[in-house]
Parts: sequence; C-alpha cells; structure tokens
Amino acid sequence: MIFKRLSVALALLLVLLSQSQPLPALADLKDIVAKGELRHLGIKYANFVTGSGDGMDVEIIQGFAKSLGVQYTLVYTDFDNVLKDLLGKQASRKGDEVILEGDFPIKGDLISTGYTILPWRAKVVDFSSPIFPTQVWLIARADSSLAPIKGSRNLNQDIQDTKALLSGKSLLVMEKTCLDPGLYGLKDKGLDLRKYTKNTNLNEMVPALLNNDAELSLLDVADALLDLQKWTGKIKVVGPISEIQEMAAAFPKDAPELRQAFNEYLAKIRADGTYDAIVKKYYPGIKSYFPEFFAKKQ
Repeated sequence: MIFKRLSVALALLLVLLSQSQPLPALADLKDIVAKGELRHLGIKYANFVTGSGDGMDVEIIQGFAKSLGVQYTLVYTDFDNVLKDLLGKQASRKGDEVILEGDFPIKGDLISTGYTILPWRAKVVDFSSPIFPTQVWLIARADSSLAPIKGSRNLNQDIQDTKALLSGKSLLVMEKTCLDPGLYGLKDKGLDLRKYTKNTNLNEMVPALLNNDAELSLLDVADALLDLQKWTGKIKVVGPISEIQEMAAAFPKDAPELRQAFNEYLAKIRADGTYDAIVKKYYPGIKSYFPEFFAKKQ
C-alpha cells in the first residue's frame, strides 16, 4: 500500500514537472534575431523613459531594434527589479560583493533607462559605450538658508565644500540607485540620512523634498534639469556631490555579441547626427554642462 501511494505521488510530480514552463534563457544577438524581438527594460525616469512610450533611451533602442530587423518591445520595470528582470537573478549587495540569488523569469534583453555605470553594477552586467553624462548634485528648497557654493575650477574641492554643508541637515537619499549615499562616502558619517522607500522612482525625490521629508536631497543632473523647470522657483542646486559619471545600456555578461552590435550602432548614430538630434529633443541645453562628453564622436 505504501509503495502504491509513493508511485501515485511520483506520477503526479512528473506530470506537474512536465506541464511547468521553463524559465526563459538569456539571449544573445543570434537568439534575438531568430526570435524577431528585442525587449527593452525601461524605468519611468526623467526624459530617458517618459512612461508615455517615448524618451531618449526609447528612441535609441527603437533605432537599434530596427537596425537588427526585429520588433521593439518596451518592458517597464523599476530599480528594485530591473536586474532581476534582465538576469533572472536577484542582485544583493553585501559589502563590496554582489550576490546573484534565486530563479526568476527573464523579461528583457537589455537595460537602457538613464542607467548610471556604477562599480557594483559592473560586477553583474556589461555596460555599453557611454550614452549620456551625469553627475549627482545636492538640492535644497528655494527657501533653505543654505547658499549654493561659490564653485571653482577644482571639482574635488567643490565636492568637499558641498559635503561640508550636510552637517546638521537631513538628507533624502535612495538606496540601490545612483542616489545611494554609500557611493559617495556619506554613510557612517553621523549624517541624518532619510531613505526614501515609498517606491524607487527617482522622479519622486523633489516632491518629497517639497513635502519636507528632508531638508536636502540628492539628485542627478538629468532629473535636476527637468525639475528646475517643473518646480521653477521652488528648488535650487547647492553643489556637486559626485564627480562626472556616465550612463549606458546594460547587458547580461552572456550576451557579448548583442552588446557589440549596440556599440557599433551607437557609434554610427553619434557619427551621423542622429544621436545629437535625439539628445536635443529630450535634453536641450545639456551640452553646455558636459561639453567634453558631447565633443566626442564615439
């Protein structure tokens, strides 16, 4: 009787396993061309991915998909899940190490969403050639008693002067993003760090600042430029927190051919003016902040 019950249970288990769908595998260039679809993982953030089906990164990846002769599909995600959606693994930072755990459905073939190149991210993905420059700034409400730093030709000195203003002030930050305080030596310094945890949408940082969630906030240049227009007269830039950074598309480390094809496409549109037209459309005036980056024709 016991043997019979075990046999029935085993038979049921085999049926369930046969009916279950395997998790999608990572795809390189030949797989995407064969499938006829490129899945773009995008986060609704600034003018990179607007949430209305357009944006700077959207147009770039749409063009890339067209150059491959495949269909373009935009897959929305967020900063908490974007690596999991690309790799099928959850990325957990433990000190200087990044551990990939679990098994999850793979929902996209590349990330392109104003995604900053950070050392810990580079341990689990391969980045393309740089797409866009950025930097992290300290932002305050317009009525704050803090005055913007005078500024100099020495960026490191400007960063130190800006950080010196944090003493005794509360600072709004967002972990797992480019606004993570640990990236800029702000953790374990006795600072009043206020983690924004309602969601991982960087677009919410200025509304939270205006709502008095903290006295100051970190914000990257791309978002700050848009927010300075949206919230005219309500916020101000105090000074830089980081050195100049770069944003890029991110690929699984098992997709070198797809990454190489994208780099070649990016070099082509930077050379023929297509890239400049897209940048001007979504970030007019940005070249004045980063002239050296835009002078390069990669």
